[in-house]
Amino acid sequence: MTIFERAFGTDFARLHPRVRRRLGLGTASGIGMLGHGVMDRIWRGPVYTAPFLRLGTTRHILFPEQGENVPFTIENYPYIDSFGRETVSFVRTFELPGKRRRFDAQMVFDPVSGRIVDYLGTHQHVATELRLSVREDGGFRLSSGEFRLREGPLRTVLPARVSGTATVNEWFDEEIGQFRIQVEVANPRFGPVFGYHGRFDATFVDQGVSGAVKPLREKVLW
Repeated sequence: MTIFERAFGTDFARLHPRVRRRLGLGTASGIGMLGHGVMDRIWRGPVYTAPFLRLGTTRHILFPEQGENVPFTIENYPYIDSFGRETVSFVRTFELPGKRRRFDAQMVFDPVSGRIVDYLGTHQHVATELRLSVREDGGFRLSSGEFRLREGPLRTVLPARVSGTATVNEWFDEEIGQFRIQVEVANPRFGPVFGYHGRFDATFVDQGVSGAVKPLREKVLW
């Protein structure tokens, strides 16, 4: 079983067939997915959130730029990481005017909690467990739990007032024949901090994982 089949359990069958295929990536098949589309809007919170978002650019997590009709690519490849974990890459690239930004994540299944753990950035120094649910339209919704940080000797749980919550909604839109996605990162003190929404096509490819989507450093935070 793939990591999402394990995490959703019997609910996996309730997903739209196109969504099931998208989330059914595993090393047993060797199939990856490339998504190409457009983010209708990328936004951020008030100006005082910009320094925090700019800090995220150093490790491909968040960024402060905003835009409309931004070309977008997502790369989902299954592979086995250096700890022997079945992993699926979620590497998103945004072609902003004169600047390319990335938002990297690698997802693994934690057999203890029965949930997906989302490792963020190029160095996997931050991770969170994901809460998954199936939407009425056969799409899925995921939201982050507590964020854990490991940097050098430091290991800690980030307070919610510092980290906030990330929420993702994704579904297949039959009318346009594309996937739609909505992402929002919010903080309990500052409110909405960052987000984007748009659409993309999915192409399934039979090829090995590209080293360009793997993190520079892998860690275990769970």
